[in-house]
Amino acid sequence: MSDMPAVRGRLTQGRPLSDLTWLRVGGPADWLFQPADMQDLYAFLVSLPPDVEVFPMGVGSNLIVRDGGLRCVVIRLGRGFNQIEITGSRVVAGAAALDAHVARKAADAGLDLTFLRTIPGSIGGAVRMNAGCYGSYTADVLVEVQVVSRTGEVSTLSASDLHFGYRHSTLAEGAVLTKAIFDAPRGDPDTLHARMADQLAKRDATQPTKERSAGSTFRNPSGFSSTGRSDDVHDLKAWKVIDDAGMRGARLGGAQMSEMHSNFMVNTGRATAADLEGLGEEVRKKVYDSSGITLEWEIMRIGEKLSPD
Repeated sequence: MSDMPAVRGRLTQGRPLSDLTWLRVGGPADWLFQPADMQDLYAFLVSLPPDVEVFPMGVGSNLIVRDGGLRCVVIRLGRGFNQIEITGSRVVAGAAALDAHVARKAADAGLDLTFLRTIPGSIGGAVRMNAGCYGSYTADVLVEVQVVSRTGEVSTLSASDLHFGYRHSTLAEGAVLTKAIFDAPRGDPDTLHARMADQLAKRDATQPTKERSAGSTFRNPSGFSSTGRSDDVHDLKAWKVIDDAGMRGARLGGAQMSEMHSNFMVNTGRATAADLEGLGEEVRKKVYDSSGITLEWEIMRIGEKLSPD
């Protein structure tokens, strides 16, 4: 992969990814591409040899990059893709816009995207994973997205084209989502901001927000988010089955299941990706032995493991 297309953005060979993820672990990518704008991204993908894989990466809030790194081009969108524009009830957000910023700016305009306020990460990841909480999901308000395919084709996909499920969409592997359009319910700005402040206070009281984590480690077996539903029960929550298996506070190397919220995995300061993934797999085994439930990872794990010497 030495003959790479010319770019106007930044293209870096052998770029370590650990400082780009919330968990602060992971080896290098063969290349990291940070496009200047849409045209730069399009031209790069069109010119990139077709056998070279790409991995679109957001702000790394829900990601473990394994210690051996990635044999591909990681594409990370930045300032050229973080605009937020509001017209009527429509919110147009670049894929690199932070969920929290979109929620706040929408609230300023009297539009209710408050569920995004406490979701870590950017809009691209929120769409890809149908992020949600408090009983609301990205799929509920999404109208359409703009996507650039691995081969450089630009297309518009409707929300129905993405076939959303719980923490899931059918957005193609290697496709780079560049912007999303939402149709948001109206609300009083002061009321919306007060609601978000209350949500933040509740989050900070129940989740280890001051530690290095990647949000929820496992999907809820019940198939819906942890908060806000009228039929909310605890027996099929990931944290509950982890507690029942005796794994709250469990450790492996520098990785720990949080004492504060047992479905949050934290890097206590010296964890490797292998520590984090290994602890997660141990939790899955213990939960299965305890309850017969197979937990599914919510954190994405990518890349190569380091081979033992």
